[in-house]
Amino acid sequence: MPETSREPETPQDHSHEARAEARLTAARLSDEGVVALALTWVDNAGVARVKGVPLRRLPEAAVEGVGMSPVFDVFLVDDATTTSRCIGGPDGDLRLFAALDRAVALAAQPGWAFAPADRYRQDGLPHPACQRRFAARAAELAAERGITFRAAFETEWIVQRAEDGGYPTDGPAYGLHRITDCSDYLRDVLLALEAAGLSVQQLHPEYSPGQFEVSVAARDPLGAADDAVLVRTTIRGVSAQHGLRASFAPAFEPGGVGNGGHLHLSAWRDGRNLLAGEEPYGDGAAFLAGVLRELPALLALGAPSPASYLRLVPSHWAGCFQCWGVENREAALRLIQGGDEQANVEVKCFDLAANPYLAVGGVIAAGLSGLDAGATLPEPVQGDPALLPPERRPPRLPTTLDETLTAFRASTVLRDALGDVLFEAVASVRAAESASYAELPPEAVIAATKWRY
Repeated sequence: MPETSREPETPQDHSHEARAEARLTAARLSDEGVVALALTWVDNAGVARVKGVPLRRLPEAAVEGVGMSPVFDVFLVDDATTTSRCIGGPDGDLRLFAALDRAVALAAQPGWAFAPADRYRQDGLPHPACQRRFAARAAELAAERGITFRAAFETEWIVQRAEDGGYPTDGPAYGLHRITDCSDYLRDVLLALEAAGLSVQQLHPEYSPGQFEVSVAARDPLGAADDAVLVRTTIRGVSAQHGLRASFAPAFEPGGVGNGGHLHLSAWRDGRNLLAGEEPYGDGAAFLAGVLRELPALLALGAPSPASYLRLVPSHWAGCFQCWGVENREAALRLIQGGDEQANVEVKCFDLAANPYLAVGGVIAAGLSGLDAGATLPEPVQGDPALLPPERRPPRLPTTLDETLTAFRASTVLRDALGDVLFEAVASVRAAESASYAELPPEAVIAATKWRY
C-alpha cells in the first residue's frame, strides 16, 4: 500500500490556515475552562503517549509542531526500548501536529483537552512510521477503489478500588446488580463520554468480576481509532474520580476472561453495504477472505501483547480459530447481519493492547488484498470450533506472540501496507517483548502488563 504519487503536503504549506484554526480552537476550549492540551499518539507497544502544551501555545504549536523523539516507535510496554533496522537510539527529532478538528475538552479531567497528533519529520515531510497516518492512508487507498468504511472499537475494562484492590461490585456476569452497585460511576462514565462528543450505543456489565463494556457509534476508520483512545482516557479519568483503577489489559487474572477490543467494520460502495445479506458475496466476500487469510499476521497488530495469548483460548468467545461465521461469537470473524445499515464484521481476536490505528489500517489493507486477488471465503463455521472433529476443525490462530511474529514477518501484504520503516519497528517491538516475557509464568506476565494499557 504505497504512498500516492503526488508530492505530500507539509504542515508549513498551510501555516496561515493552521494558525487561524488553532486560534478558533483555543478560544472554544478556553470558554470550556481548558488550560492545557494533551497531544496523544499510540506507540507500537499499544501504549498511549502524550505531550502536554498550555492552551495559549496552541497557535504556535499548530504551525511549528511539538518535538518528540522517534525512539518512541521502539518503546516496549514496560518503557524499555529496543532498536529496529530503521529506528532506535537517542538521535533525531519529530514534530507533533494536533488534529484540531478532534480537539475536545475532557469532562473527567477539568482544565484539560484531548487531541490526537500526526507525526512529521523536521523537514515537514510525514514520518514514515506514523501509525495515525497509516490508518488514514489505508482508508484513502480504499476510497480510490470507491470503498468507504464505518468502524468502531468495543471497549472492555475491569475496575478495582484503588485503596485496597477489591472489586466495587460482586454482582453476577452481565447482572443488573453491577449497574445497581456502580450506578453513580457508570452514569458519570456515560455523561463524560457524551460530553466528549461520543455517541454511546451500549454500556453494560461484562463477564469477569468488575468488568464492563461500552460501545460507541461507528464512524470513518481514522475517527474510530481516535475514539478508541478518547474512550479509554475518559474512562480512566472517571474511574480516578471515583477512587477506582481501570485496566484495559487483555488478561487480568490467570485463567480469567480478559478484556477484548473487538473491531467492527462495514464496507460501502455507492451507498450499498458490501457485507449485507444472509452471507457476503462478490466484493464483500473477497474483502472478508483477505482479512481471514491474513489473520495470523494481523494478530501482530490486533493482539500484540504477550498477555494477548492468555486471552486467546478456545470456548471463551475470544475468536482463537481462523474462521468466520454468521453471528458466531467463537469465530475470529463474526458476521453480524443486522440489516443493510447495521451489517458488519466483528474481528473478535483483537484486544486493547493494540494500537487502534495499526489495527484498523491493517484490517483494511488485508481486505483490499483480498479484493485485488479475487479471494474466496471458505464455508462459515457453526458452533464452537473447538468441539468440531479434528478433520473439520479450522486452523488455530497463533498461540504465542513468537508464532504471530513469524506470520507477521512472512506477510508481504502487511509489509507493503505498513512500509519498511513502520513494519520493521513493529516487528522489533514484538520480538523484544516476546523475548522478555516468553519464559515468565502467566501470573508474572499479567502482573507486568495489567495496568499498562
